[in-house]
Amino acid sequence: MTTITDLYPSRGAAEVTAPRQDPVVWSAPGAPGPIPATDLSGYERDGYLAIDQLITDDEVAVYRQELERLITDPSIRADDRSIIEPHSQEIRSVFEVHRISEVFARLVRDERVVGRARQILGSDVYVHQSRINVKPGFGASGFYWHSDFETWHAEDGLPRMRAVSVSIALTENHDTNGGLMIMPGSHRTFLGCAGATPEDNYKKSLQMQDAGTPSNEALTTLAGEYGIRLFTGRAGSATWFDCNCMHGSGDNITPFPRSNVFIVFNSVDNAAVEPFAAPVRRPEYIGARDFTPVR
Repeated sequence: MTTITDLYPSRGAAEVTAPRQDPVVWSAPGAPGPIPATDLSGYERDGYLAIDQLITDDEVAVYRQELERLITDPSIRADDRSIIEPHSQEIRSVFEVHRISEVFARLVRDERVVGRARQILGSDVYVHQSRINVKPGFGASGFYWHSDFETWHAEDGLPRMRAVSVSIALTENHDTNGGLMIMPGSHRTFLGCAGATPEDNYKKSLQMQDAGTPSNEALTTLAGEYGIRLFTGRAGSATWFDCNCMHGSGDNITPFPRSNVFIVFNSVDNAAVEPFAAPVRRPEYIGARDFTPVR
């Protein structure tokens, strides 16, 4: 059995910080791809890349119609892949949408989407996770501050920081309806959270995060060093961000819904192993074990 060194220890007795040990952009300088060199440099520096219009208005309408179909389907609601808001009892997220919807499967394969992932990660990629997030107005809860990589490393077994996420807006992101917030540059610091991972932690964390949550002191330090950027934009805009960015979103107490499709691409050279800090793997619809490249 091959032993894989844990480069990013977490979920121990104490919270720890450590410098990133992996590249941010893995492709060679000048490698072809849809991202211009100046934008790629900005992504490497800040950990994110915002695109004003990734998909057209007509495409947005198609994806919104498909989102509505999924969240109103009783069989989807009853599926384990659907996460229900604890207070409103409405659907919060539906996972593995590229497997249960051919409409979203085509989006994953779209070169505007997967091509950028290949360029950033410098290899073929597979989908580690996909989901639609639904934030209806009047009380949809947010996602507390966290680094996705900390969870994916601890609970899914991703060895290195070689994954990238894209959030594609299906409704307008105002500065008031619970939009994505990122600490620019935070991707260069790994924050290992304190506390052991409970078994089946995902059943609670996908509704209200606990394990893997940074302390207020650590968040204050990071925010003081890096600041906070709030992303707004029209439906069809997109934000690409590094797996180790510290990010979160607030509650939506406005009348204006905020919905998006969220896709995580991981390098085929960074395939998941056993979890580094959890007693069992999370389900495959949350952390994929099919490493087939997207074609």
